[in-house]
Amino acid sequence: MTEDVLSDVLRAVRLTGAVYFDYELSSPWVAEAPPSREIAAAVIPGAQRVIEYHLVARGACWAHVLGQESVRLGEGDLILFPQGDPHVLASAPGLRATPDLAMYARSSAPLPLVFERGGGGPQEARVICGFLGCDDRPFNPLLDALPRMLHVSSAVAGDGWIRTLLMTAVEESRGGRPGAENILSRLSELMFVETIRRYLERLPEQAGWLAGLRDALVGRALAAIHAAPGEPWTVDRLARRVGASRSVLAERFAALVGQPPMHYLTMWRMQLASRQLLGGAPIAEVAPAVGYESEAAFSRAFKKIVGQAPATWRRSAGVTRG
Repeated sequence: MTEDVLSDVLRAVRLTGAVYFDYELSSPWVAEAPPSREIAAAVIPGAQRVIEYHLVARGACWAHVLGQESVRLGEGDLILFPQGDPHVLASAPGLRATPDLAMYARSSAPLPLVFERGGGGPQEARVICGFLGCDDRPFNPLLDALPRMLHVSSAVAGDGWIRTLLMTAVEESRGGRPGAENILSRLSELMFVETIRRYLERLPEQAGWLAGLRDALVGRALAAIHAAPGEPWTVDRLARRVGASRSVLAERFAALVGQPPMHYLTMWRMQLASRQLLGGAPIAEVAPAVGYESEAAFSRAFKKIVGQAPATWRRSAGVTRG
């Protein structure tokens, strides 16, 4: 059930990946990444949100979000920055550099781009850097639930098939075989999904969409919504489906997810509708598909949530049909 909802969200937000850099490094070295919104158009054209990640293929280094403490990354560690924060990777904590935006411009060379950096010191490392693009508008509950920095240690990575994914990515990045760029793109998507699953398994008891997904009662309610978003749900009907009272479901859902069940349903319908609109589906077909009896009712709801009427929003996205 949890996997079904997570998979549904990942499908709806159009996850895409690219492995961009492969660095051979020697101490001292430092690389500072700008906010991902400043480079998104270059690294993943068309993505609304870009997540940067780094895999330590050899050696060790330090990483931190600007303004936060550094964490040490060992060989085989993976670190992601889901909120697109500016961050630093370095051979030692406390180092800083000026971000170089020009290096993200895509050339005709195949990915990943291979570089050697550093001062020639004894501490060597190899770091593979990639990006994941996804939609975050009008509603991406997964991204909102993730921390600013997500670290998967090699000890965790060694437990399960994520270790195989990591090592395959390392081999493909330098193999020079046909199709390597496409394989690395798919591997980065798989690594992200597996990282989220690992994070979900170890999530402490706290509020948030992922906590709601793991909760027995709220998880069933989320599964029902995602399985049939076009159904004429009410809180009473949803409560009957999951075997709880209306008040208990409403209170627990809001406490964990951060919004009432019907508001969540509306937001998720708009996310589904936005993807169908981008695909060129006529508005008259989108409306009933996401649970609205009329095109007018759907258009009012869409404008209230997104800020534009469906046709206007689609034109602003460069889609002309419908």
